[in-house]
Amino acid sequence: MTEQTHRFKAVIAGKTYTIVGQTSDEHMRAVTEVLNQQFTQLKQLSPNLSKEDAAILMAFNAVSDQLKMASTADVAASQAAETPDAAASSASAPETED
Repeated sequence: MTEQTHRFKAVIAGKTYTIVGQTSDEHMRAVTEVLNQQFTQLKQLSPNLSKEDAAILMAFNAVSDQLKMASTADVAASQAAETPDAAASSASAPETED
């Protein structure tokens, strides 16, 4: 079943945005909450940081995390591709007593 595109109003850093997507409202709320938490943390660490600079740093962190996860997934996929051969060669028939 294909998800329908819908609009979601999110208040991020005090500004209202209309987000159009196919994800659930629960997902959109979770993303909004994480963004607001990150924004608040950045502003506490650097009170003079502009909203634009905070947004750039948040985007940088998000892309960095995405690349780390993709790399981890690639390593896991490579290991999984190697594992069936290793498992097959190490498998042995049960021993029987004569």
